[in-house]
Amino acid sequence: MNLDKLQNWLQENGMDVAYVSSPTTINYFTGFITDPEERIFKLFAFKDAEPFLFCPALNYEEAKASAWDGDVVGYLDSEDPWSKIAEEIKKRTKDYQNWAVEKNGLTVAHYQALHAQFPDSDFSKDLSDFIAHIRLFKTESELVKLRKAGEEADFAFQIGFEALRNGVTERAVVSQIEYQLKLQKGVMQTSFDTIVQAGKNAANPHQGPSMNTVQPNELVLFDLGTMHEGYASDSSRTVAYGEPTDKMREIYEVNRTAQQAAIDAAKPGMTASELDGVARKIITDAGYGEYFIHRLGHGIGMEVHEFPSIANGNDVVLEEGMCFSIEPGIYIPGFAGVRIEDCGVLTKDGFKPFTHTSKELKVLPVKE
Repeated sequence: MNLDKLQNWLQENGMDVAYVSSPTTINYFTGFITDPEERIFKLFAFKDAEPFLFCPALNYEEAKASAWDGDVVGYLDSEDPWSKIAEEIKKRTKDYQNWAVEKNGLTVAHYQALHAQFPDSDFSKDLSDFIAHIRLFKTESELVKLRKAGEEADFAFQIGFEALRNGVTERAVVSQIEYQLKLQKGVMQTSFDTIVQAGKNAANPHQGPSMNTVQPNELVLFDLGTMHEGYASDSSRTVAYGEPTDKMREIYEVNRTAQQAAIDAAKPGMTASELDGVARKIITDAGYGEYFIHRLGHGIGMEVHEFPSIANGNDVVLEEGMCFSIEPGIYIPGFAGVRIEDCGVLTKDGFKPFTHTSKELKVLPVKE
């Protein structure tokens, strides 16, 4: 159980209480997630007492019916949540001097409210690095969900490719992708805002879709993903709509070669920096190094960007069970952009992608 890891960590580090504040992290430990909006949704764990989930009364029955089988404490809008939290903690334990908090998700206002209830406690210990570390390594049940999310991404690409025609806007293509995901696959949440970029717009790697229209004989970049039972997919493909120029074909093939080389090279024991260097050297040697302006990849799991960061200078050693993206790109301002991305899991036998849409340059027919 993930929560057992947290309790063991508390004991090993001399901590009394863990304050978990990120809804995604709460989901990781409990199997329940909700968006509390302005209300309070937290998890409290102890070195030697039973944990409890604290949520608005609006979500109490939902939490009780979830995978979480521990205590759930709800509060009304008319109640002071912080005094009720303090009351619940003091019912469970007399030891609440040393707290470990998720600093990445702790606001100043919430810290002040906690401190007012426990003025003599120490809140200096950070949980964030521990949580990031245990989330690095995916279990088989997590991998099943990541693979399913990858299948949904592959479906989304096919919808997007079919939606291309003369004069269609980038936003219209995005709308079609997301509508068909809902209609045909029951996908109610993408893992990030879907990106479709046509022509020179694709030279801006994370620019959102605009009213720019698709025109014949240009490259179109897709970057998309879904959430499947709390786990994300993230994948990119670039296609030619109509006949690409020789220069377009060249940058596509350089990028495709770099991505495949990195996939083939990935293995446990190498560093993230070494893996980044495999793709970066190929693109640089081809004369396009200045146009590869981001890291090679990022971790993926319950969030679309997690650790590890596959970046130049990051000497973290890659290990079996880590999941991350491999996504080199070439972005030439005023001309075109290419990105090819697969997320996958690192195994003893190498990198196994979650997405399988072909990466040979797809040349789509022009449609009116």
